[in-house]
Amino acid sequence: MRKLGWEALDVILVTGDSYIDSPFIGTAVIGKLLVNAGYRVGVIAQPDSSSDVEIGRLGEPTLFWGVTAGSIDSMVANYTALKKKRRSDDYTPGGENTRRPDRATIVYTNLIRRFSKRLPPLPMGEGRGDGKKGGSNPLIVLGGIEASLRRVAHYDFWTDKIRGSVLFDAKADFILYGMAEKAVLELAEALRDGRDPHGIHGLCYISREKPADYVEMPSLETVASDKSAFIDMFNLFYQNNDPLNSKGLCQKHGDRYLVQNPPAHYQTQAELDAVYALDFERAQHPYYEAQGPVKALETIRFSIPTHRGCYGECNFCAIAVHEGRTIRWRSPESIVAEAEALIQHPQFKGYIQDLGGPTANMYGFECAKKLKSGSCLDRHCLSPEICPALKVNHRPAVDLLKQVRQLKGVKKVFVASGIRYDMLLCDRAHGDDYLRQVVQHHTSGQLKIAPEHTDDYVLEKMGKPGSESLLKFKERFDQLNAEAGKSQFLTYYMIAAHPGCSEREMERLKRFTSQKLRVNPEQVQIFTPTPSTYSSLMYYTEMDPFTREALFVEKDPRRKEQQKNIVTRKGAREFS
Repeated sequence: MRKLGWEALDVILVTGDSYIDSPFIGTAVIGKLLVNAGYRVGVIAQPDSSSDVEIGRLGEPTLFWGVTAGSIDSMVANYTALKKKRRSDDYTPGGENTRRPDRATIVYTNLIRRFSKRLPPLPMGEGRGDGKKGGSNPLIVLGGIEASLRRVAHYDFWTDKIRGSVLFDAKADFILYGMAEKAVLELAEALRDGRDPHGIHGLCYISREKPADYVEMPSLETVASDKSAFIDMFNLFYQNNDPLNSKGLCQKHGDRYLVQNPPAHYQTQAELDAVYALDFERAQHPYYEAQGPVKALETIRFSIPTHRGCYGECNFCAIAVHEGRTIRWRSPESIVAEAEALIQHPQFKGYIQDLGGPTANMYGFECAKKLKSGSCLDRHCLSPEICPALKVNHRPAVDLLKQVRQLKGVKKVFVASGIRYDMLLCDRAHGDDYLRQVVQHHTSGQLKIAPEHTDDYVLEKMGKPGSESLLKFKERFDQLNAEAGKSQFLTYYMIAAHPGCSEREMERLKRFTSQKLRVNPEQVQIFTPTPSTYSSLMYYTEMDPFTREALFVEKDPRRKEQQKNIVTRKGAREFS
């Protein structure tokens, strides 16, 4: 601030991660965008929550505080699926899990309240833009994955109960949900100019009144006592996440309403390109690096994000809710320009660690109907089978991989993001060419895929493709490796104890992997119910939310671990 001649900051961002200046880190992206728009921005990373010293070191912002738990929900970051405390944190200096508090969004907001003595002033003393003048509370805006997925009533695995919106628990002013680049710029502009920000898309707030034309979801009190009503509520919530066809939502919490405005409109390709053209350092800030390195930087420093969103809609995954069900992709020119910038980085050794997105082979195509009218309310793009309206086309991805790997200074480009093999098999024109390119040029020893299970009943509950497509993919992968004279293998990620899965299904998984895949999977994780996913809904209600039929759910921690051990062959009968 002294170097720049700034006497005060307009925005202070508080995060549960160490500060990493990377396009993969939400705090960095939001901060860079605001600075690029002319705002003075500071970041406080992982402040000591037992003292006011660190939270107060940059003073008070003139517009707002932005609070995020970080790149991961703090409870997921701090605890395993068996609710044991994690020892390490990939986003904390030195890797020791000592800096991110439980429910960090709430803790940091309370910390700010304790520190702050006045409201952020607005030009000409017009108040905060929300009709309030004076007082002792600063304007606090929540964002990031934790706040986004906890913005309405949700099941909380760690307390085993329905909790209300984090906006009430944190006593903050707003939530900016989802990918908030558009919304945060609109909010900053409104506050700067003294305008009411309550109508901004992608924003949540608390109100005494129900807005006209907004859809009212069952109340917090109702869904906390009625599991069927909770399913109704979640269906409404999930179906209103597309900017093109969503309505505003509200939900009563006591005598007040949680109000969710319709989602912010997706960025155009030019706007997305502009985000990634910002000058990221691709490094941990020196202030925090002095406390120790962060492991997360190892995998993202020289990786390139190509697109956002996911129409896979796996039931255990929150990407569709947080990033959206519509793919938005960067132009090849933008991606190549970023690769050329990486080549000039003094630490770059010629290896691009990943070229991809939430799912690597979703780059460059979308359903024409969805782009015009929004996501369908009565069907998914990929399950139970690939919709014929989605014209799967791997040609853009094939061309992109060729462009980047042919750049002078690039030795190898890896595809480390997940691949949907059912989409590869569906694309008869270019799917095989894509896989051939990946095998020949973009794999180093092992290619990671995530079938998650092999039992078709469990896969159906997960929203994943059936086991037959996995076997066809493996057969073709092995053929292409043989043709290329390479000895490369598939690494399989599996989930144990997902709703609908018992020890019987895990025994089937073990037989399938041993006899048909000829592997002993080591990458097996126990299902963790995270906020705002259909699988968590199944876990809590013990019902299939689409049929309302009773569903087996393993909730005994010992038997969850037993399910995992069946596959990994570690103490297979320990808890029998």
